[in-house]
Amino acid sequence: MARIVAEKADVVPVLAEIFRQHGYEGTSIGIISERSGLGRGSLYHFFPGGKADMAAAVLDHVSDWFEVNVFRPLEVLPPEAAINTMLDAVLTYFEGGQRVCIVGAFALDQTRDRFAGAVGSYFARWVAVLAACLRRMEPSAGTCQEQAHRMIATIQGGIVLARATGDAETFRTLINELRPNEGRTNHGAFKAHD
Repeated sequence: MARIVAEKADVVPVLAEIFRQHGYEGTSIGIISERSGLGRGSLYHFFPGGKADMAAAVLDHVSDWFEVNVFRPLEVLPPEAAINTMLDAVLTYFEGGQRVCIVGAFALDQTRDRFAGAVGSYFARWVAVLAACLRRMEPSAGTCQEQAHRMIATIQGGIVLARATGDAETFRTLINELRPNEGRTNHGAFKAHD
């Protein structure tokens, strides 16, 4: 039975899961209507631009979640706590690697050009705040931006690998290898600077 939603804010998480499951191109208004419990008229009332508006709302929703749970902690918490908070958040958000990264998925398919601004700014923000956090942790350690790129690539690649193999432990292991080791930055992504 279709889930009934009454407000725009209620439908956005449902849309995210539909796009995760079917991709942007594979998601039809019919599928969205069936899964959300909303008729086409209600969907177009909430999202006058149709599927593109829906995808943009999903990307905004994801960015807002990451802003609160990942980016802000990286900016305000002490570096080690900030990195551990980020890693705990991504473990939870991506369900141990079993949940597709919708932003990453949009970056990889033909949808990329349509949402390039949102996708690019999401990853640029993540790299910038993580690099700044790493710089606070150990100002003398190599290029913090390169470390941030490696860490985010490990997270994104870990999601793909865990989903491809059906092994959530793979993702957890990769995430845990990124954790700062008792105040030292020579663990996981930091090994290149030993």
